[in-house]
Amino acid sequence: MGSIYLIRHGQASFGADDYDVLSPVGVRQAQVLGEHMAALGVSFDRCLSGNLRRQQHTAQSAMQQMAAAGQSSPELEIDAAFNEFDADAIIRALLPDLLSQEPEALKVLRQPAQHRAEFQRIFALIIQRWLAGTYDPPGLESWLGFVERVQGGLQRILEAADNQQKIAVFTSGGTITALLHLITRIPAQQAFELNWQIVNTSLNQLKFRGREVSLASFNGHAHLQLLKAPELITFR
Repeated sequence: MGSIYLIRHGQASFGADDYDVLSPVGVRQAQVLGEHMAALGVSFDRCLSGNLRRQQHTAQSAMQQMAAAGQSSPELEIDAAFNEFDADAIIRALLPDLLSQEPEALKVLRQPAQHRAEFQRIFALIIQRWLAGTYDPPGLESWLGFVERVQGGLQRILEAADNQQKIAVFTSGGTITALLHLITRIPAQQAFELNWQIVNTSLNQLKFRGREVSLASFNGHAHLQLLKAPELITFR
C-alpha cells in the first residue's frame, strides 16, 4: 500500500500582524521533524504543500534536514487545495451576528495573544456556525465547499500515484480535519474537536490502494516529545 503523510505546519505567528510566517519555534519544529524522518529512514517520492508561506517553509525546512542526512528530497509541488480555510474571512462574516450573545468578542479577537483561552472559545463558536452552514453570506467559502476543495486535492494525488509511493503533504489543521471527516466519516463537529488537538508538525498517516484510503495514524508528535522540550509542543 502507498502512504500519504499529512503534516501540519510549524507554529505560525499567532497574534502578530502576519500570521502566515513561522515563528522561531515553528522553524525548529520543522527541522526536528526532518531529522526524525531521516533517522527513521523514511523518504518521499513526492512532496506537496498548499501555497501558504507557513506550509511551504515547514516543508522546505524539514526536507533540507532529510536531504542533509542523505534521504531523497523531491521538489516541492504546490496545490492550493491544501490551503487552510480562511479563518479571517469567516470571522469577519459571522462575528456580527454573534456580538449580541458575546459582546466582548470583538475585543478578544483584536488581541488574541492576550486572551488565548477566550479567543479559542469565541473562535470555536464561530466555527460551529460555519459548520452549520446557515449563516454563510455570499462569497464566503462554506464548510462543504472547503471539504470539496480538499477532496479534489486528495483525488489528484491518488490519480497520479502508484500503490508503493510515500507522499508528504505539508498542510494545516483544518485541512487535516476535512480529510479526517471525508475518510472516517466522523461528523464535522466531532472532527473539529480533534482539530483543536492537532500539534504543529504532527504526522497523520493515510494508507491507500487505488482510490481506497484509510487512516493509519493521527497526530503523531514523538519527534517533539523525545526532546523533552514542552515549549516545542504547540497548537497554533
